[in-house]
Amino acid sequence: MNRHSILAVAVLAASMIPFAAEAQKPMPSFYDLKTTTLLGKPADLAEYKGKVTLAVNVASYCGYTPQYKGLEALHRELKDKGFAVLGFPSNDFGEQEPGTGEEIAQFCKLTYDVTFPMFAKVVTMPGPQQSPVYRLLGASGHLPQWNFAKYLIGKDGKVIAFYPSDVTPESPQLRNAIAKALAD
Repeated sequence: MNRHSILAVAVLAASMIPFAAEAQKPMPSFYDLKTTTLLGKPADLAEYKGKVTLAVNVASYCGYTPQYKGLEALHRELKDKGFAVLGFPSNDFGEQEPGTGEEIAQFCKLTYDVTFPMFAKVVTMPGPQQSPVYRLLGASGHLPQWNFAKYLIGKDGKVIAFYPSDVTPESPQLRNAIAKALAD
């Protein structure tokens, strides 16, 4: 190897150090993220650290919208046991969530008496507008294909499981996974 080749290899190796350091950074926890509430106030998901959560991309005008009833029942049943449902409205699928934060909040309260935390409307689909929340959730290998997809997140902020839209809040599969995560 001549002097120029050695220099080129050294420069290339040195330029890759930042990439290597980046690759070794631990994946952030869901609970490391900050977002905004449905009504525009800052929200820190660290509030849920140590709890089991179910993050759901919700929409007001979808065939799956009646799942709000089951999600609310699940939230009320388990909230005192270290569990929370977290709603993330999205207009990504069929434009079924066109409302403002205030309109969404009013619909959820009046129609389903939703008390679980709701956050600002997000983009779940990959691309420059994708929400950091869904960028992190998508790192699990799954992104929603429609409204009411669910991510079960452990006390440590890591995704435990993904459930597509047709898995209801009453599903034994989902309920058993929540019970196991709460027991861990």
